[in-house]
Amino acid sequence: MSLFFDHERDLAALGTASRLRTLAPRAGRDFASNDYLGLAGSPRLAAAISDALGRGIPIGSGGSRLLRGNHPEHQALEAEAAAFFGSEAALYLSSGYAANAMLFATLPQRGDLIVHDELVHASAHEGMRLSRANNRPAKHNDIAAFEDVIATWRREGGSGRPWIALESLYSMDGDQAPLAGFAELADRTGAILLIDEAHATGVFGAQGRGLSAALHARENIVSLHTCGKALGCEGALIAGPAVVTDFLVNRGRAFIFSTAPSPLMAAAVRESLRILQDEPERRERLQALIAQAKQLLVPAGARTTGSQILPLILGDDARTMRAAAALQARGFDVRGIRPPTVPTGTSRLRISLTLNVSSDDIAALAHALTGEDE
Repeated sequence: MSLFFDHERDLAALGTASRLRTLAPRAGRDFASNDYLGLAGSPRLAAAISDALGRGIPIGSGGSRLLRGNHPEHQALEAEAAAFFGSEAALYLSSGYAANAMLFATLPQRGDLIVHDELVHASAHEGMRLSRANNRPAKHNDIAAFEDVIATWRREGGSGRPWIALESLYSMDGDQAPLAGFAELADRTGAILLIDEAHATGVFGAQGRGLSAALHARENIVSLHTCGKALGCEGALIAGPAVVTDFLVNRGRAFIFSTAPSPLMAAAVRESLRILQDEPERRERLQALIAQAKQLLVPAGARTTGSQILPLILGDDARTMRAAAALQARGFDVRGIRPPTVPTGTSRLRISLTLNVSSDDIAALAHALTGEDE
């Protein structure tokens, strides 16, 4: 018997259920990536990296930020990011997953309660698994449900602080959270909002500052802005009060014990933030594609969201993967999303709009969807 018999059996079960994941090369027109503003291949980012190399900026950091890995490029990025997002401070980490997991594992304390939207990212669940605080789910985007969870916890003797966890723009459904209402709830209940802006940063808000931009003056908000989606780079920025970033530097294990991100990538992210301010036409072009997609793809079965993410829910796992394969064969890079990434029975095609496609590409995809053989 193989030493990895249990693993082989698990993989076989995934295959039987049409849930086995495999790596595939990128091919076809981009309806799958999160490179919403088309910045990943931007000449300005390439020039920023070239300039940084010319200035002697090293490729590797050489250690954690608390050892010798702290580079002036990291600190310059954090200062510029805090000013851009309107926060007192910012902290740069190597990935959105690590940053989000660290937030949940570190900030809520024993006796606190994390009330999280039932659809929050897997990274939030990983952090909650490591947290000293208790956690309870609440119905998606339902402010009253969140308030009921907090009230029930208080009646049961909960005396700590509530933390309200949500995404400003949900990665698989494409809908937005009612942030103003959640901010009012946080004020009423003494809660702190943890807002994951991963899919809104760069796309929504003044100059791409995210959907929480209008709330930046509030002390009870901590936001996460990933750099590997609309910003076209890598890493993540946590924005909030200085006490939060100071606490994470001292207690956040993913920060303390990780090699610092490349200083070159910090230089690239700085340039991305400048592009957001200098080139508003990128967001305008994306909004035009979103409007076109609403007209053409919604009649073909996609759900309207008002964002760059349009799910086409098919339900059955095998059917979803057949549909994705058929579109890929026709030159459209559309991926099938299955449980556990989405709830059981909601397998879907996740159609992502980026500046890597044109109006003609969207029209062609709509035609392929309406004429597709099942």
